[in-house]
Amino acid sequence: MKEDVPPDGGYGWVCVACVSTINAHTWGLNSSYGVFLAYYLANNVFPGATRLEYAFVGGLSISQALMVSPLATLTTRLWGTRTTLLIGVFFETISLIGASFATSIWQLFLSQGLCFGWGMGFLFVGSVVIAPQWFSTRRSLANGISAAGSGMGGLVYSLAAQAMIRNISLAWAFRILGIVACVVNFICAMLVRDRNKQIGSSQLSFDYRLFRKLEFWGLLAFGSLSMLGYIVLLFSLPNYARTVGMSASQGSIIGAVLNLGQGLGRPPIGYFSDGFGRINMAASMTFLAGLFPLVIWMFAKSFGVLIFFAIIGGSVAGTFWAIVGPVWTEVLGLRELPSALSITWLVLVLPTTFSEPIALEIVGFNGGSHTGAILFTGFMYIGAAAMLWLVRAWKVGELERKAAAVGQDPMTVSPLGGDVPSDQAPAAAEVKISPFVKRLVVWARV
Repeated sequence: MKEDVPPDGGYGWVCVACVSTINAHTWGLNSSYGVFLAYYLANNVFPGATRLEYAFVGGLSISQALMVSPLATLTTRLWGTRTTLLIGVFFETISLIGASFATSIWQLFLSQGLCFGWGMGFLFVGSVVIAPQWFSTRRSLANGISAAGSGMGGLVYSLAAQAMIRNISLAWAFRILGIVACVVNFICAMLVRDRNKQIGSSQLSFDYRLFRKLEFWGLLAFGSLSMLGYIVLLFSLPNYARTVGMSASQGSIIGAVLNLGQGLGRPPIGYFSDGFGRINMAASMTFLAGLFPLVIWMFAKSFGVLIFFAIIGGSVAGTFWAIVGPVWTEVLGLRELPSALSITWLVLVLPTTFSEPIALEIVGFNGGSHTGAILFTGFMYIGAAAMLWLVRAWKVGELERKAAAVGQDPMTVSPLGGDVPSDQAPAAAEVKISPFVKRLVVWARV
């Protein structure tokens, strides 16, 4: 069968714009939960509800989005991408409208937690594979632009949610958000196009054969540790601002700036990873995401320093979302991408569900101090970077094996599959496979 060659542009840019907008009205909208959480904790909105229960609402929305991934993959295979996206539009809309009528915490669990997560999951799973299908050499850039939508959406909705709650009411804030998300996501669902038939995408919800690959386990560990750090940072920062003496308005601004940082940081991560190496860039930026909380957030007590941390930390905090499509494609291949991502989302259910509750329990155990939660965030990110670096070493070995098979220098074999002219290549016998430890430190554009 003739190998499909992506157009590397064209209508693909329309799809990138649609996916970015969908991300803004799913993940971006969900990012504003930090504002809702701070409001719930400060105003006892649902009498009798505990801090832990409020934390679970935010974690539940993300974990449910990931848990429905096999079902969303199945609906894509049976009825197509558009139907999957429209199912997501339906669930997200009724979740926000339903949350506006919630009078007890269990109703919030079902609406803002469970149902919103389902809507976000169908929209996300249905759209996340679109951008990589349309691009080859610009794949990471396209994915970075797509992922930036969640950051920009988080910026807008963090500020908008705070303003609406203050000036209108919590109930009408939910209703307005639901109507806006419904209209925008519906338009994007009608415009986006996939290329599943052209690439022969497997669209299997659960391909157990992937678990035979050690590199896939490494990717799963990278994703899990990244999410343990990311969710804490995303939801805890506005509340942290209030614990060090700032107002609710200042906390919402800090949360919004964190999302602004994500929106500004993801496209450059994608752009430079196409040249620097997708795995190289992902591991490096994830390490910085762990370093910044330890050296900046740990000592941030003023509004100005927190704004600085939010913008610089936010620029690398969502690295996972900016690179997940390109890196998974780099390691596993485009045909296996839907199934690999479906399993990945399922595995991430646990860390996304319990990350913020763990952080709030750490805060409570330390008498209200966020020091332990900050350390937890930093070390989770650094551990994620270490896991991805191990996958990188495996990838270098794969390039060396490929080079040996065709008699080329492994440093001249493109991770995208391009080869140098045969008259520039050494004999196969001259190419050797490096030991794994050496591959941890050797330079290669992967």
